[in-house]
Amino acid sequence: MKRLIPFLIILIFSVDTYAQYKEKNYGNTPNEIVPYANFQNAYKKHFLEPWPFRGSGREKAEPAGLETVRIGLLAPLENSKDVPKGMQMKQGAMLALEQANAKGGYKGIPFELMPHNDVGLWGAAANEVVTMDDEGVWAILGSLNDIVTHVAIRVALKCEISVVNMADPDPTLTETNIPWVIRVISDDRQSSYALANRIYKVDNHQRVSLLRANNRYGRVGTGEFKDASRRMGHPVAVEVRFEDGHTDFTDQLNTIKKNNSDAVVLWGDAKEMGLIINQMREMGMNHPVYACDRAVTGEFLEVAGKNADGVTTTCQYNPKLPNPKYDQFVTKYKERFNTDPDVFAVHSYDAMNITIEAIRRAGLNRTKIRDLLTDMETFQNYKGASGEIVFDATWNDVGQIYMVDIKGNDFHYKPFEAEYQAYTGSVK
Repeated sequence: MKRLIPFLIILIFSVDTYAQYKEKNYGNTPNEIVPYANFQNAYKKHFLEPWPFRGSGREKAEPAGLETVRIGLLAPLENSKDVPKGMQMKQGAMLALEQANAKGGYKGIPFELMPHNDVGLWGAAANEVVTMDDEGVWAILGSLNDIVTHVAIRVALKCEISVVNMADPDPTLTETNIPWVIRVISDDRQSSYALANRIYKVDNHQRVSLLRANNRYGRVGTGEFKDASRRMGHPVAVEVRFEDGHTDFTDQLNTIKKNNSDAVVLWGDAKEMGLIINQMREMGMNHPVYACDRAVTGEFLEVAGKNADGVTTTCQYNPKLPNPKYDQFVTKYKERFNTDPDVFAVHSYDAMNITIEAIRRAGLNRTKIRDLLTDMETFQNYKGASGEIVFDATWNDVGQIYMVDIKGNDFHYKPFEAEYQAYTGSVK
């Protein structure tokens, strides 16, 4: 019975924390987008309370004689177009780990990062997690690729290792009901709602075309946007796709021109989106352009040049807000790596800090670390370098998302919450 008491306390705290949110829509879904909301409550609601973990493992004693406390990282580090993103993930995590070691590590034992390459393959992801289990990691950070992350969290479940995700925006990731996973970055569901509100409510567009990457990131990322568009009375007029690495989008853009769209939404990587906008303007297409959050990069500004002006997108944090933690992070990051941090670096930094804090509080016991990472009383409203992290009942970050307008070769940020209230007169 004594062994059950800590678990019961954690479960009660988690449920009590969410009692005040039971009437809120899952995933911060705006009322007008909830399926069948205008007719009746036609289905059973899920994901409104944390998924309990009733497993064992808390009785295991800390191991003796450890030389380091290992934390795994799964990220695209070689042989991938996403290596620049993966390096930002690794460097953000490394900076937090090195700062923790400068403060004594874990009871005098240094933390050690165990990086593993995310090559975008299902089987490879499983093997990497198993290898990290053999290495004795106490938690895993990662990854970016949707497919890899979905496989990794299922293997981590079997190995009983917590996974802290800081880069994969797939809305379905935390809907797997795996109680060993948390995410500290807003997903594409939040971005989609924000874009739909701007496009249809604020800018009053009626007919929108969608041009997306022909991969899982493009397919799953745009799913919520298409659903929101339909429920707001404006089904996407046409959806066309492009392959990674393509530089000529003539066929896709001609298809959009024939459909008399009054706006275009782009979903893919920064380079391709920049090339698409350039080609649109060359073809005389003056459509307003909206884009996924990967447009908030220096690469996008460089590729699109003057054509980036007027593009609207979203971002999971606002680097221009007064935030001493962010300012200190940027200074130290530049000193350490001689480059500017991006969205993946700052969220990796927060992910590592949260993980290390959980290890320090829980001790070297994987189940107890999991308990703390998923205990809403511990990390709810955590204020990190990326801002405030707010977890929903699936341990997904549903904190503030920002609208970003590109003007004068610069990014201008505005909270989506404020924009939503201004144009609807209500709170989500």
